[in-house]
Formats: sequence, structure tokens, C-alpha cells
Amino acid sequence: MPKIKVALIGVGNCASALVQGLQYYRDSEKEEESIGLRNIYLDGFHPKDIQIVATFDIDARKVGKDLAEAIFAQPNNTSKITDVPAANFIVHKGPVMDGVGKYTRKVVQVSDLPEANVAGILKETGAEIVLDLLPSGAAKASQWYAEQALIAGCAFVNATPTFIASDVAWAKRFEEAGLPLAGDDLVDQVGATTLHKTLLKLLSMNGVRITETYQLDVGGGTESLDTLDRTRDVKRSVKTKSVEASLPYKAEVVAGSTDYVDFLENKRDSYFWIRGIYFCKVPMQIDLKLSTIDAPNAGSVLFDVIRAVRTALDRKLKGAIMPICAYAFKHPPQLMPLETAEKMFADFIMKEV
Repeated sequence: MPKIKVALIGVGNCASALVQGLQYYRDSEKEEESIGLRNIYLDGFHPKDIQIVATFDIDARKVGKDLAEAIFAQPNNTSKITDVPAANFIVHKGPVMDGVGKYTRKVVQVSDLPEANVAGILKETGAEIVLDLLPSGAAKASQWYAEQALIAGCAFVNATPTFIASDVAWAKRFEEAGLPLAGDDLVDQVGATTLHKTLLKLLSMNGVRITETYQLDVGGGTESLDTLDRTRDVKRSVKTKSVEASLPYKAEVVAGSTDYVDFLENKRDSYFWIRGIYFCKVPMQIDLKLSTIDAPNAGSVLFDVIRAVRTALDRKLKGAIMPICAYAFKHPPQLMPLETAEKMFADFIMKEV
């Protein structure tokens, strides 16, 4: 199989986990070697078929450095899983725009190098897919990079909560350009939102009537700091709507990130509270805590998204690709139950849709 050429926008913790994961699973063929992946092969593509060909960031500790060095540079603080060989290309300087918020100014050191010609580099490297891993609050920057993808003729994957794939105007532009689009707001592999939805669905199927529930997150990575500063309300709205979609009736639902604790580093603690009634309206209540390292949560899902978008390119599909959006994102163009999204994605890979 030919390589799937990907450009990374943002060399933060998620990019670090992705690049390390590509090295970690490079020679995996057997089930025991691929623990942690939903799909070692997807439509014939192995993770080793994914090739990072260009990267962009704004932090001086990353810009101008080889990607293998940049992924371990501060303010990145996710776990080191494996050594990564030199990529033999540097991280380019992208535009700052709204990439730095009030709180993240304390941790991001903006490079004074000139901005790169992003669309030109995408064309020069033969990038097929642009993967947006910018901070949640960088809405203008995410839209600008989507524009560069259109100029360069690349598919675009929006892992941020900025509405691009779920925005009719943007989806139409990618459709008119004959390019696939996927987003918005990537789900986690061991995600609080997915776990919350699954619990509510299971309880409801067993006859429990959920009356009130909340999900609150506390994290220590740069993304958590940026969310606290700029996108707390947006992410709460996106997550709340996603959780509400798992219930066949109305209930009081609140879900979303709530706070930042620096010494947690790239760890995230998620708290769930569920109240309801069951047989003869007897009350029940659940309190749970989930602890994860944030960045690796994106790895397996991104492996699937990248390979599925390449499949969409091969089939000459265009616009927002609903099976990918519904399967891998919290805010697809159309919200649907988990089992519906899973089946739609499986049918897509099996060429039945």
C-alpha cells in the first residue's frame, strides 16, 4: 500500500502521542502486539502506512526542530512511550492568530521566526490529509488551516470543537472542491463522554429513568488550560448535546470540562454523577471517577480517522463524510446513538454505504 501522507497542525501532546504510537505499532501484526488499537488493519491500511510529512507550530522550543525532538519539548508533558527516530524534517512556523489565549501565554513561547508558506509546503510534501490538533480556543486559526487545505487540495480532519465539518458552509466548500472533511471535536478512546453515554444507555435499556446527571473533568495539560480560558462553554455545550442524544427522553444533563490543575500534567480526572428511579420509582444514584492520561486517548481514534479519510479520498468522496464524523467526533453534522454510528462506520469500511 502507498503511504498516507499527513500534515500535523499543532505539535502538542496529542501530536506527541500520535507520532510515538506510529513508532510503537510499526511492526505489530499479531493481536498481542496491537493491544490498544481497535483496528490493526482498516480497509487494508496498517498504522505503518501513515506517514507524517509536514508539521506546524508556533512555540520556539518546537519550531525549527526535527519532529522527533519537538514532540518531547515543553510545554508538552504527556508520557514518553518510546524513542522516535529523526523525521529528517523540521517543524514549520505557523501563524499565531488566536492560537495563544490569556492563560496559555504563561506557558507558550512564541517563535520569532517568519511564518511558513503553509499551502506551498502542503503541496511540496504531497500531503493528502491535514490534521488539525490546535488548542480548542484557536477557532480562527483552525478555519485558516482549513482554507490552506482547500488551496492545497488536501482532505481536512478537525479534531477541535470549532465547527467546520458540522458547519454547512464549510462542508459545502469541501464538497465543491471534491475533498473529504471530517470533524468536529475528536472523541477519546477511553473517553468520559463515551463512557457517560454508554452508562446512560445501559441504564435506560434496563428500565431506569434517568432524572439528572453530570460529568465534570479536571486536567493538567495545555489543552485543559486553554479550555478553562476560552472554550469551557463551547465544550460544555457540545458534550452536553452529545450525552443528551444517548437518552430517548428529556433529563437534566450537564457535561463538560470544568477546571485546570497544573500538577496533574497530562492526566485527566473525570467525575460522573447519575441519579434516576427504577422499579416502583425507587431512587438510585451513581458516583464514579475515571482517571486517564489525556494525549494517548486520541491515538487509536486518529489512526482510524486518518485511514478512513484516505479511503474516502480513494473513493473520491467529498464534503463532510458522515460515517467518519459520527464514529469519531463529539459534534458531527448529525448526532446519533453510538450503536448507529458504529454500524454506519463499519458499513462504510465494508463499502456498503
